[in-house]
Amino acid sequence: MVTVRLRPLEDGDVAAVLELAVRAWAPVFASFEEVMGPELYRRLYPDWTSQQRQAVREALQANETWVAVVEGEVAGFVNVIFDAAEAAGEIHMIAVEPPRQRLGLGGELTELAVAEMERRGLTLATVATGGDPGHAAARGLYEKAGFSPFPQVLYSKLIGG
Repeated sequence: MVTVRLRPLEDGDVAAVLELAVRAWAPVFASFEEVMGPELYRRLYPDWTSQQRQAVREALQANETWVAVVEGEVAGFVNVIFDAAEAAGEIHMIAVEPPRQRLGLGGELTELAVAEMERRGLTLATVATGGDPGHAAARGLYEKAGFSPFPQVLYSKLIGG
């Protein structure tokens, strides 16, 4: 049994979180390319690793984040948006190191986020994810945690060229 310590993000964790996010989401972006086709994918994600690092960096600066530490290493993180005016919280980003996936860390991070929302008196928790095959595990995690899905479809088309 692996011991997991959940704690708030520290400045020294940022580099590890950025690289973890890229490794964790590589299969998702591969799934995007398969679903969209290479031309549309390249148009939307010309440099997904840089785009993803920047999106995570911005989220870490804007929202509260907790990390899961296993054997002294950051093995996962959850980034949460709290909206007291709406009494709602959103799991904005969550990722687990690929070798540590499917061991319960995602569930622990999800539980921590929801518990923190409840502690703050919020009454609605949300999380969004993709409908592509690369997000199947995430959808299973959220449904297991009691979230109800709301189907939505985004369509894209290359034009003018």
